[in-house]
Amino acid sequence: MTDLVLQPPVLVFGGPYSNLRALLALRQRAEDLDIPPSHCICTGDVVAYCAEPEDTAAAIRDWGCHVIAGNCEEQLADASDTCACGFEEGSECDRLAKGWYPFANARMSPASRAWMAALPKTLTCTIGGWSVRVVHGGVDVINTFIFASERAALAAELERSGADIVIAGHAGVPFIERIDGRVWFNPGVIGMPANDGTPDVWYGLIRLEDDDLLIATRRLAYDHHGAAAAMRRSGHANGYARTLVTGLWPSLDVFPPAERAATGGRLRPRTLRLPIRTAARAAG
Repeated sequence: MTDLVLQPPVLVFGGPYSNLRALLALRQRAEDLDIPPSHCICTGDVVAYCAEPEDTAAAIRDWGCHVIAGNCEEQLADASDTCACGFEEGSECDRLAKGWYPFANARMSPASRAWMAALPKTLTCTIGGWSVRVVHGGVDVINTFIFASERAALAAELERSGADIVIAGHAGVPFIERIDGRVWFNPGVIGMPANDGTPDVWYGLIRLEDDDLLIATRRLAYDHHGAAAAMRRSGHANGYARTLVTGLWPSLDVFPPAERAATGGRLRPRTLRLPIRTAARAAG
């Protein structure tokens, strides 16, 4: 199952969402932390809600980090008519998608579409002796929304993954959950805030400390006013443009009750500490 062995630190993140400023801020953060592109992993949806789809796709290709396909990459690669995000038909998110997706689709270069078509659906690796599988949404269904409060769904997905740790995106809110010795790690997304009433976006960091592997969610501040202004200039003065400033999502349709009730509550960075699994320990 294992393709890569990555020595921490490893930086992981979801959904740039056509937010070029956030992506460049994250790239700078990786450089500041001395983390090379080969140790940075994106869970997909490089292109979505914001104003600079082609520039964002070009920037992440230039960076050279690992990227798996999200549902947006699958759809844009084929120039499909919809994003296949999994929004309920008639919901506010579904309505907004009828604006941003055609905008993005019309701006994709042949080079970006070819790159998206070649992206892997999953990535497997070993970090600190733990087997890791990177997926976009669910293990089998790419546009599945999975949240921290959905313990039964998490347990089933973790069992299905065949890995110790699953790193996933799509849901847009950072969380770390440990169930029956396995870990589901959603580092959040960098293209939109996490509905916590702040404009900050989120990424994840996996690092070593003494004999432990630390899995953590981290905030990232960036030029969110510039990103919102770019959306307004492109004709997207919509709910997502407001979200970049207010930190509140335009719709809560995809949320389970617990996450809906947490709207506007400032999230705290979290850290989970795991023992490093060395070959000697595994043999013992």
